[in-house]
Amino acid sequence: MPESDVLLTPREAAATLGVSYATIKQWILAGKVKTRKTPGGHHRVPQSALKLLLKTEPARPQIESRERFRNVSGRNQLVGRVVEVKFSGLLAKVVLEIGNQRITSIITADAAREMQLRSGQTAAALIKSTEVMIVRV
Repeated sequence: MPESDVLLTPREAAATLGVSYATIKQWILAGKVKTRKTPGGHHRVPQSALKLLLKTEPARPQIESRERFRNVSGRNQLVGRVVEVKFSGLLAKVVLEIGNQRITSIITADAAREMQLRSGQTAAALIKSTEVMIVRV
């Protein structure tokens, strides 16, 4: 590791790689990512250590259409941005903004966590009969 190598906090390294803070911490503890420790015992990740983990393929352009959801039989799909995810016990309230409209769906908290729904993400409301389901993009 070169002496002039920029040192990043684990949070900064996670953002650079596009992974969660928890993931980078697991990689550090497992030895997958080499770090230097500060005098206080905090991990710092050399920027050069991230080069091997960076995706080499170009990012796919985001498609703002329903074509990516065609593996679902329901055709009543409204694509928008997640503006709120609120957990309450076993349930999660998910609010999508579609144009200047908002649609709210109550789904299980487990489903919202599994889909890793966060504000700002693109998602679709899949409407079937009187039920509205959320599809993670």
